[in-house]
Amino acid sequence: MDILKKIQSYREEEEKLKWEGTFSDYLELLKERPYLAQSAHSRVYNMIKDAGIEEGEGHHKYKFFEHEIYGLEEAMERLVEEYFHPAAKRLDVRKRILLLMGPVSGGKSTLVNILKRGLEKYSHTDQGAVYAIKGCPMHEDPLHLIPHHLRPDFEEEYGIRIEGNLSPLNMMRVEEEYGGRIEDVMVERIFFSEDKRTGIGTFSPSDPKSQDIADLTGSIDFSTIAEYGSESDPRAYRFDGELNKANRGMMEFQEMLKCDEKFLWHLLSLTQEGNFKAGRFALISADELIVAHTNEAEYRSFIANKKNEALHSRMIVMPVPYNLKVSQEERIYEKMIRQSDIKNVHIAPHTLKIAAMFTILTRLKDSTRGQVDLLKKMRLYNGENVEGFSDVDVEELRKEHPDEGMSGIDPRYVINRISSTIIKKEMTSINALDVLRSLKDGLDSHASISKEDKERYLNFISVARKEYDELAKKEVQQAFVYSYEESAVTLMDNYLDNVEAYCNKAKIRDPLTGDEMNPDEKLMRSIEEQIGISENAKKAFREEILIRISAYARKGKKFDYHSHERLREAIQKKLFADLKDIVKITTSTKTPDEQQLKKMNEVIATLVDEYGYNSSSANELLRYVGSLLNR
Repeated sequence: MDILKKIQSYREEEEKLKWEGTFSDYLELLKERPYLAQSAHSRVYNMIKDAGIEEGEGHHKYKFFEHEIYGLEEAMERLVEEYFHPAAKRLDVRKRILLLMGPVSGGKSTLVNILKRGLEKYSHTDQGAVYAIKGCPMHEDPLHLIPHHLRPDFEEEYGIRIEGNLSPLNMMRVEEEYGGRIEDVMVERIFFSEDKRTGIGTFSPSDPKSQDIADLTGSIDFSTIAEYGSESDPRAYRFDGELNKANRGMMEFQEMLKCDEKFLWHLLSLTQEGNFKAGRFALISADELIVAHTNEAEYRSFIANKKNEALHSRMIVMPVPYNLKVSQEERIYEKMIRQSDIKNVHIAPHTLKIAAMFTILTRLKDSTRGQVDLLKKMRLYNGENVEGFSDVDVEELRKEHPDEGMSGIDPRYVINRISSTIIKKEMTSINALDVLRSLKDGLDSHASISKEDKERYLNFISVARKEYDELAKKEVQQAFVYSYEESAVTLMDNYLDNVEAYCNKAKIRDPLTGDEMNPDEKLMRSIEEQIGISENAKKAFREEILIRISAYARKGKKFDYHSHERLREAIQKKLFADLKDIVKITTSTKTPDEQQLKKMNEVIATLVDEYGYNSSSANELLRYVGSLLNR
């Protein structure tokens, strides 16, 4: 019954927000809250701004987009700061159609959808409240009621500039219903809703031969002409086109560049002058944001046609490239999986990360700077530390190819391949190897990939596979060391005793016999070599460890297994090197002995409890790492 209670409380909230009053009541509201008179562009900008802005190094991150759009912070920053912000300030860009251009499945539709859903929500808040002339099919701005000759006085008194003319229908209603008394005209609060066609519209072109301009601008209602006597009587007109219904909010123009020209010319006057022609009336004012989207190929052929120059100059083209960060690509896949029916399948750790690595590599362009291969570039873009490179280098790399991210493999292809892996094999658990295999098989049937690209992509699958091999070995190594942490601590204590004796030129006592012995050089070197410490550097390393121990002691803290990152890594590698044979034997032998089995089960339990595997994927991982170690 919880859901029914929520529905009821939502309905009650809606009721509380409703408002109705005369135009003079509305002017009182405006005195207190002048922001209620904002334009459509201003409302969109304030909605984005009110969601929060994170200040970065020379960048702004707009939180409005962060739960739906991943890895496109720069593109979103550009969109807000080069289009929405100046448009909100009534600068000339508001007289342009916003055209989002980017590759398939790159987030253009998602972006438009979150703007629509955002506006619906925002119109329920105090900051985003919208008021309109009651009973108007176009939800007209009540301020249009103020005659032109009084508008300068109104601006002086209220600080609000009025743009646009009263529509023919409302002009007639003021005379007939209110006897010319504009102060009595009823005003109501409206709430944007795409479903109810209030303030949000979507226009999708169909067959040019059959599509009617009425879909965009409304049409004459022939059944009422006899009643009203004329086609130019506004009461005989249905103001139900997408441009009418989207007034005060936004309209999405799908596949705009595929549209017949006659539809596009209407947009010219709407964007430039803020009005459009419908039926046998004077121009009708409309205040709305028009967003269209297209891919690069269509856009190129559109601008190549000289006839489109006028329309092209009325557009602001915003590139929406693919994401180029591995970590964000993983989030895209996680989101797509959450929205699908495969969300109950166990996906082994690193599976999506490895798929994301392959995908990002296909989107990157080779750098002219010799020392940066694509793998390094991928890591740098992902915010990882790469020796010898700084943030300045990353900025330089980004500038090298401004169109980077406009091509490559799209996220939908990856999710389709993951899905087909699961469905084909009826799997309840998949790992990175399953997905890489499926991505490879899918390249044969991917129609739009050239032979040249296919070869590059197969190479990237090999690169991703090598990355997985390293990750898998490291994961098993850590799980072993975790299961044998006791052994790791003993090994470290033993090493530290020897280091202390070595630095102090002292002897070490054998714990069993009590005999004094020289420090065990062989043991110390076997550990230090794991992290590449040379014979010449060993003394400095050992002294540094001793200094760290005494610094801890001075602060009354105990130096333990987690106190020195490089030493811990060396101990882990040494322990794993000693345990390697156990992994090899146990994973390859058909009949492991009881002791080996016990160790393996402990490691599997660690992989399940600590690393997010299930028992089937943990067993597969161990078998695979065993085969890698046996090579």
